[in-house]
Amino acid sequence: MKIVITAAATALLGLSSVAAQAADKVLIVVTSHSQMGNTAEQTGYWLSEVTHPYKVLTDAGFSVDIASLAGGKAPADPRSLDSKDSVNQWFAENAVHQQKLEQSLKLSALKPEEYDAVIFAGGHGTMWDFPSDQVLQQFAAALYERQGVVAAVCHGPAALLNIRLSSGDLLIKGKKLTGFSNEEEQAVKLDQVVPFSLQDELTSRGGLYSAAGLWQSNVVVDQRLVTGQNPQSAEEVGHAVSRLLRAAALSSN
Repeated sequence: MKIVITAAATALLGLSSVAAQAADKVLIVVTSHSQMGNTAEQTGYWLSEVTHPYKVLTDAGFSVDIASLAGGKAPADPRSLDSKDSVNQWFAENAVHQQKLEQSLKLSALKPEEYDAVIFAGGHGTMWDFPSDQVLQQFAAALYERQGVVAAVCHGPAALLNIRLSSGDLLIKGKKLTGFSNEEEQAVKLDQVVPFSLQDELTSRGGLYSAAGLWQSNVVVDQRLVTGQNPQSAEEVGHAVSRLLRAAALSSN
């Protein structure tokens, strides 16, 4: 099903966040991997790729949970802990929000039918544990086939590489998408550290990849798949997910 947001619906969406029903839930999934390949450097999730969509969605009235593959305290990439980021500050100052990362839910304990959307946050750690995790793949496929929204930002699209639908097709086959680019990986000097090129692997699996320039916000929406290129895209990923969920709610009323 392709969701189309009409001009009238867009106007309605801008009036209020009341349209988001109390039962509407979004899950943000973060990595449990903390080591940058064979180096001594630490990695994990990228904080703003969690906090920015989290704030957008909670402000819109959605309930947001945070899960990881292993559950418990999820590892943050130390480079992402920017205390000058006002949204990171907002998140850190609220004990309820912060607890969701300190005691993340274990993905295998959750049911896709309890959520309307899933967002795979980035951070280099995802490159090691997201692609091969079958629980993740099954969760996302089931949610998508229930007409839910699947989203990912920056390195989070590593989660999308091996998700197969019940038809046997890869979820990303033939869909427009984006993710952390080769140019950006080279710019941060990690192209020889990561286990694969995210851009190349998304393309090799039939994804119709496109990128903006270095550190430019770029969000691609194709049906119910939402992808963001880099940390600068995280907030707009949240808005795109919110718009899709609200449009779906309007069409079902």
